[in-house]
Amino acid sequence: MWGGTMWAFFERLLDSSMLSPHGICLLWEPQLIWLHVVSDACIAAAYFSIPFALAILVTKRRDLKFGWVYWAFAIFIMACGLTHVLSIYTLWVPVYGIEGLVKAATAVASVFTAAALWPLLPRILTIPSPFELRQVQAALEEEEIRSRDATLLLQQVRDAQRAMRESVARLTAIVETAVDGVILFDAQDRVLLFNPACERLFGYRADEVMNRKVGMLMPDADAARDGQARHFETGGEAIGLRKDGSTFPVDLSVGQARQDGELIFVGIVHDLTARKLTEQQLQQAQKMETVGQLSGGIAHDFNNLLTVIIGNAEHLSEQLKERPDLRRFADDICQSGERGAELTQRLLAFSRRQLLQPQPIDCRSLLDSMFKLLKRTLREDIEIRTTSGPGTILAFADRAQLESAVLNLALNAQDAMPSGGHLMLSTELAAIDGDYRALHPEVAPGSYALISVTDDGEGMTSDVSARAFEPFFTTKEVGKGSGLGLSMVYGFAKQSGGHVSIYSEAGLGTTVRIYLPRANTGQSHPDLPDGEDTAPRGYETILIAEDDPFVRSSVIRRVEALGYRVVAAVNGKDALQQLRSDPSIDLLFTDVVMPGGMSGWELADQARRVRPGLPVLFTSGYALETLVEQGRAQAQAIVLTKPYRKVELAQRIRDALAAAVVTS
Repeated sequence: MWGGTMWAFFERLLDSSMLSPHGICLLWEPQLIWLHVVSDACIAAAYFSIPFALAILVTKRRDLKFGWVYWAFAIFIMACGLTHVLSIYTLWVPVYGIEGLVKAATAVASVFTAAALWPLLPRILTIPSPFELRQVQAALEEEEIRSRDATLLLQQVRDAQRAMRESVARLTAIVETAVDGVILFDAQDRVLLFNPACERLFGYRADEVMNRKVGMLMPDADAARDGQARHFETGGEAIGLRKDGSTFPVDLSVGQARQDGELIFVGIVHDLTARKLTEQQLQQAQKMETVGQLSGGIAHDFNNLLTVIIGNAEHLSEQLKERPDLRRFADDICQSGERGAELTQRLLAFSRRQLLQPQPIDCRSLLDSMFKLLKRTLREDIEIRTTSGPGTILAFADRAQLESAVLNLALNAQDAMPSGGHLMLSTELAAIDGDYRALHPEVAPGSYALISVTDDGEGMTSDVSARAFEPFFTTKEVGKGSGLGLSMVYGFAKQSGGHVSIYSEAGLGTTVRIYLPRANTGQSHPDLPDGEDTAPRGYETILIAEDDPFVRSSVIRRVEALGYRVVAAVNGKDALQQLRSDPSIDLLFTDVVMPGGMSGWELADQARRVRPGLPVLFTSGYALETLVEQGRAQAQAIVLTKPYRKVELAQRIRDALAAAVVTS
């Protein structure tokens, strides 16, 4: 029903049979008709071109806002153009119904477009104008320039910070790895930096000295003359004070700078222990050389005098055959001259001016022959023993002078044992390495044939043993010694290209070692390993108890070179304190004889009461066998015999640690 009514409505609306064309109203006036045709045609053409332009704009400019408005406007304009086309058509054909429908559609499009446009107007007005866009663009360009400048400045700051960090890292690496100690302190002498080398030198951890007075490390270094403050501004030699109370010589170099307007000081601390020891050894060697030259000159002149005295005394004795009473005086003069000749001969031996005839000597057979000689020469209460190391031991030296040297040492040993005792003659191959040469710079490193003479007599103090090789120095009563026995041994060893050392402890005994060059027999003699590559290493903490500062410094350096951490003590009491305060100590390394009323054996006993099962390594100038015979050591004790090489030190440390593990 509804559909039929609508269809009837459209039929009446589109029926143009009773209507007249629009041209009739214009009286078919050609001018008016063509005026309308041309005008409507131009308007329609313009209207039809606008939607195409809008379509191209919208499809090309995807960034335009409200694109759907353009499409609605294009439809509206297209409808408007169509109405003008129908206006031309109705001049001749009265299709006013179709024209009305087109106008109705145009009206709908117009109303829709207008209704949609007005709410969008505020939003459209917010779209910036070209002037505003240019201003924004200029502002953006200016902001971009500032941002680029800021980025460049930020990059420069980052580069500067990175360079500073790298510089600080390099400086830190230099300070941390420096062999010498580096201390930074302020104008009030408060420590600001304490590098690892300083920790090793002074025995303190860095946190133990930070912000404390640097005077605790070097109490006597360059105190200010006004007595108000203690500044270390000039440097020079000073005495360092370790945490354990021991002292050592240092060379202090000080520089100053300003930091944030405050004066700061940088001190470089160099340990002079090795240099001082070398200087002492060189001074001693020069002293012995000077005395030797003087003794040699005196001996030469005395030989000339004694030649005249002995010759005239012999001639006078022959002339006084008929006068026995007077001839006895001539014979006494002759005998005294011969005794003087023996003394000058020993002086010549010390000054290395005697005529030597070196030859290969089998040291083992030499000691066997000396054993027979000494059995007849020494007292019966002296027990003599000989030992020798493995292999062939050939020395290149004058046999007669070597026998005389051993005999002199044996006679000295007998004098040191008035109530009897034990005399040990031993020989072995030995090597002198760089560490031993640091203590005795006059000795050439290498492999040697070693002959040792050991007694368990009265021994000597350190002061006496330091002068034992000097000519005419003796502790014997007047008339019981010339003081030339050890001097002769010293000169013989030096002239032979070897070395002689003495180790003695008061109340314990004495060992004299003669190092002689090994004979070249045409066979290869492989040197003993130097220990640099073969020495076993470790990481444990070792407590070293040694009273001699030079020896202690040398031992600490050698043990640390093997990878161990070292805690040092100057005597038994100090060692026990260190042991109680430091639970990380894994091994006690102690000298057998120490001052302060506590020997190495007593220290070991008390240390094991504090720390049961603590490994202990002893060191002594005597071999373990000698100490056991004297009742001063247990057979299972681990003893490192002085002097020792690095590989021997390393092996004995591992032996002591391993023995403790097995025992536990």
